[in-house]
Amino acid sequence: MTAGQNPALRLNHPMDIRQITPRYFVSPQIDPSDMDALREAGITRILCNRPDGEVPPSHSADAIRTAAEAAGIAFAVQPLTHQTMVPDVIATNREIGLDSGDVVLAYCASGTRSTIAWALGQAGTLPADEIVAAAAAGGYDLSNIRPALDQPFV
Repeated sequence: MTAGQNPALRLNHPMDIRQITPRYFVSPQIDPSDMDALREAGITRILCNRPDGEVPPSHSADAIRTAAEAAGIAFAVQPLTHQTMVPDVIATNREIGLDSGDVVLAYCASGTRSTIAWALGQAGTLPADEIVAAAAAGGYDLSNIRPALDQPFV
């Protein structure tokens, strides 16, 4: 997906996809019916950061995985809560998402957890101001965690 593309234009319902980097996008909960539009928009991997306990069975990770794989989109799951954002979980999240080489759409309830996880995975790799700016460009204010981004988290 290139900057400026808006998959919401091809969906029957609104979708709020936000670009964090050229290959990493975040969004609130997606729907199984979104897969063809996501594939057409260039998404090659979906990363589910939303625990199944937050969604009905129709939107569980397994339901989204089935739809994604049927559309030819790779799928990975790493449920996140604020309590589980510890270094080993963030390292795994980075490995199955950003480090995959795919164009990734990570989703959770609002996109915030997925953005924070991306930021923590970049801490110590990119300058903290660059991380905060990328998140802000996507509509997420991470200024409150900026001090934690100055050193590696993982």
